[in-house]
Formats: sequence, C-alpha cells, structure tokens
Amino acid sequence: MKIIYINPNSTVSMTEHVVEVARAALPGAEILGMTNSDGPAAIQGAADGEAAVSGMLLRLREALEHGADAVVIACFDDTGLSEARAMASCPVLGIGQASYLMAAVLGLRFSVVTSMEVSVPVIRDNVSRFGFSGICASVRASGLPVLTIDEGAPATLDRLAEEIGFARDQDGATAAVLGCAGMAALKPALEARTGMVLIDGVAASAQLAQAAVGFLGDLRMPEPA
Repeated sequence: MKIIYINPNSTVSMTEHVVEVARAALPGAEILGMTNSDGPAAIQGAADGEAAVSGMLLRLREALEHGADAVVIACFDDTGLSEARAMASCPVLGIGQASYLMAAVLGLRFSVVTSMEVSVPVIRDNVSRFGFSGICASVRASGLPVLTIDEGAPATLDRLAEEIGFARDQDGATAAVLGCAGMAALKPALEARTGMVLIDGVAASAQLAQAAVGFLGDLRMPEPA
C-alpha cells in the first residue's frame, strides 16, 4: 500500500518530519512525501490556506499519477480537503479530521492545541463542520509560529506542555489533539511532560488510511465528476 503525504506549505523539513512519523506509525506501508513548493512557508490562518490550495492540488495530481492508494493532506487545517476529494479516485484524508475521528473512536473529550490565534477560527469551523463540536472541549492557541514549533526547541516544548495542561485542568479535556503538523514529531516529549493522552493527526491518518484502503478492498471509489 502506498500512502502519499502532501505538505501544503513549502517547508521541506516539515514534510520530512511528517513522513518520519507516518512511517513509524505504519511500518508496513510505502509512505512518501510531497512538498508544495508553490505554497507559503507556513499555513497560519485562512489566507495562507487559500494561497496553498492550487499548488497542493497540483501535487495531488502527481500523487495520483504515482499510484497512491491513499493521499493525506499534512496540514492540520485540512487545506483543500474538499477540493482534493472531488479530484481523487482514492481515499483522501486530512490530519485534522483524522485526529477528531480518532478521538471519537477512543471516546475521548479533546482540546486542540495549535499554533497562532489566527488558526483558531479555521479549526473551530472544521470541528463544527465535521460534526465533532460535542466532544471538543476547546481550541487553544499556544502563540507559537508553525516554523518555531517545527524546530522543537526546549522552550517550545515547555510552552506547548503548559497549554496542554490548561486544556486538562481548565477545560476538562481527557485528551489533547496536536493541532499542527509540526507537533507530530514532538509527541513523545510532550507526553513525557504532560502525562496526557495526545492525538497526533499524522499517525492517526496513517492508521485510518490503511483502514480505508482495506475496507474498500476490491471495490472502486466513484470516479470524480
């Protein structure tokens, strides 16, 4: 099975970190990464997301030409997810929606801890649109830029751990969803600092992609209109 992760932003290090985490989560699969060189360096808010969609869809075409059995959009905002699903003849997942689905399957009330405040309205809208408002305790911004998160410095880990603790102690969350692709590689360190159940959308999407492809079996996805 071949799963291709498309990073809608242009930062190659984030793509590499995402692929590393996905491969660790699903070692039996062939997992590749593509970077949207036409996108912004980071996606922080709706304007960045809109600027990334056209380039991301070009990479989607390339992924389909490379024979992807499933495609994952590696941005927590699920940038261009609806447009990608309309184009593709294979399952397309977003790491945001995959996180919410995993929390629901596990019966957990979650808080999303993300990067900047500008990302909060997009995430709240997605949580509502996908039908997970009833189990979402809060969406919290750490105030850390995406590229700072991706670097994973000790001070960054401390700040994220602090916000995860607030989600537990102030909002009543039983799990924290890591609301940025750059947090995926930081999950073990954050678990050690917080003792919380943490849900990483990269690993969750790998598992769900495998399930989706296996469920389809010999059935064919409907051809896009």
